[in-house]
Amino acid sequence: MKKWFLYIVKCKDSSLYTGITTNLEKRVKRHNEGMATKYTRGRKPVKLVYSKACSNESSARKKEIELKKLPRKKKLELINKVL
Repeated sequence: MKKWFLYIVKCKDSSLYTGITTNLEKRVKRHNEGMATKYTRGRKPVKLVYSKACSNESSARKKEIELKKLPRKKKLELINKVL
């Protein structure tokens, strides 16, 4: 069973992008190559600032949706708790 991760990257313009993946290192690399999402393509380089392991894809997607609904201030608070 694959391990899923919820993650947040900080873009060069200080915006935050939230996503899920089974391979954090590869996904961040793809973002920085401009091959991951349209949103981050013009905002590279990106830096991984938060990640959380999830038990399966379904729980990762649910947490991603919850996190995307949070205001920026709350996301930054979450990131700062981890750092």
